[in-house]
Amino acid sequence: MAANWMRHSLVAAACASAALLAACGSSTIDSAIHPTRLIAFGDALADVGQKGSSYTVNDGSLDNWTLQLASRYGLTIKPVSSGGTSYAQGNARVNATPDAAGNAGTPTVKQQVDQFLANPQFQDNDVILISAGASDIIAGMAAVQAGTQTNDQYIAAAGQAGSDLAAQIQRLSNAGAKHIVVTGSYDLERSPWAKGLGQQSLIHQASQNFNDELKINLKDYGKTVLYVDLAFYVNLFEANPGGNGFNNSSDPVCTSVDAGPGIGIGAGQINSALCTPSTIVAGANYNQYVFADKVYLTPNAHRLFGDYAYQALSRRW
Repeated sequence: MAANWMRHSLVAAACASAALLAACGSSTIDSAIHPTRLIAFGDALADVGQKGSSYTVNDGSLDNWTLQLASRYGLTIKPVSSGGTSYAQGNARVNATPDAAGNAGTPTVKQQVDQFLANPQFQDNDVILISAGASDIIAGMAAVQAGTQTNDQYIAAAGQAGSDLAAQIQRLSNAGAKHIVVTGSYDLERSPWAKGLGQQSLIHQASQNFNDELKINLKDYGKTVLYVDLAFYVNLFEANPGGNGFNNSSDPVCTSVDAGPGIGIGAGQINSALCTPSTIVAGANYNQYVFADKVYLTPNAHRLFGDYAYQALSRRW
């Protein structure tokens, strides 16, 4: 009991530190920092088209939160496969392979950071963006379903992935990164995927443990790290869609079924990386949906979070 009390105290302290980081600093909403470039790492929530498409409705707009954030500074961000500075790739896990869809060739977040740090050349006004965790939570749930992992092991493994992500952020900070924006994972309990499985409670515990361990292990990096709470924002979208310009927070708007492993939740499921305005629910306005597929967000949800991240970044630096 004492150990649990101490652990919850540490989590509360870490969360409080994260909230303070988002609010502190003397800059106004007219940001004091003017980034030279944005560099991104992570999984599908930050992937701007590493393999030609993003995990959303691919409509040619600013359809990813990192693109929206970059646009607020008059910048853009392209995948490294197109000569850009976004290393993020769909289904990438933090340390483990294969990825969430069973592909051993997808670079983990650690490998993405390895690639960048091989020749880092940090500039003073670089902003680093890191968004990961969903793929580890998805892969762990698949192991539970297959009977190769217990519920407790799943929750513990998600926490370890959060600690591992913190280690990669620490590497970047120690190598000279001065402005690192971290989102963690949203609470996948809120996703159509979790609801369809009837495993909201277990997936919530895994999501929470990932983010708790991430924040605990970043508590000494407040000078260079800003935690922007994606989980809080998606909770708002899902719980109160009408208050945020949406009319559907329960269903995916895309109809682009992938016969293969897709996003890691099983064969024959919707994969938003295959989604365009031609593959959406008949008569739907996809900008009024929260979810593109059963896990990932629509362009409008991305843009709103990108604006939120911009505001947090502007207040911090």
